[in-house]
Amino acid sequence: MNALFTTAMTLRETGPGVFEGELDKRWTIGPKVHGGAMLALCANAARTACGAPEPGGDAVPQPVSVSASFLWAPDPGEMRLVTSIRKRGRRISVVDVELTQGQRTAVHAVVNLGEPEHYAPGGGAAPLLSANPVADLMAPEPPDDIAPIGPGHPLAGLVHLGEGCDVRPLLSTMRPSTDGRPPVIQMWARPRGVAPDALFALMCGDLSAPVTFAVHRTGWAPTIQLTAFLRSLPADGWLRIIATCTEIGQDWFDEDHVVVDSLGRLVVQARQLALVPAAG
Repeated sequence: MNALFTTAMTLRETGPGVFEGELDKRWTIGPKVHGGAMLALCANAARTACGAPEPGGDAVPQPVSVSASFLWAPDPGEMRLVTSIRKRGRRISVVDVELTQGQRTAVHAVVNLGEPEHYAPGGGAAPLLSANPVADLMAPEPPDDIAPIGPGHPLAGLVHLGEGCDVRPLLSTMRPSTDGRPPVIQMWARPRGVAPDALFALMCGDLSAPVTFAVHRTGWAPTIQLTAFLRSLPADGWLRIIATCTEIGQDWFDEDHVVVDSLGRLVVQARQLALVPAAG
């Protein structure tokens, strides 16, 4: 099966607001389907269900906010997405989405659709204020000595997404903390064969290894709730990602992602609440 991200996002409409697709085993972390990929599928179903803009609108609505609760970890394989349009407006529409497998709901998402910011390359409209933490920290492209996740890479046995997209983590930022400060995990990513789009950018809002690596907790860290904001559509090229946190508790931890495109524009912000992996 083609592991390109566009293929992974393909949906087949089987009824009004009902879609079928597949959770590809290549889009997994260990044996578990990647949460960001499922969030992007929910966003795609909502966008497709909502369709063309309302009269007076001039752009296809995009998933500017996706809030997903993860009820159960599905297996790779066939799945279904059921949508319900709660509001259809000129500027904002709201769609509920349930991702199911068999008779069980795995993800419940609420998707707000609208028009993200439009920043013209080389000028034009610019943010009124920006505290973008990534542009000065990371170069637009990964240095030559940062290897992609693939055969022989330390993360290859865990992160299978490297088969479908080019992911280049800065491994030194994933080491355990020695000074008690929160980690700032850094990585670059782009899809294979196509330019990054809104869905790929949203997936990148959950791309990093858990920040619990900083406290020697490297096992499965199930996400309970993840909210991602699509701030603007990404330009072609690499996406730069940093992940950090505020607190890693005994049971729960938070994790924040900031995703910036090749032009230095903020494209996605995401925050999640997850369970701390067991010790040992």
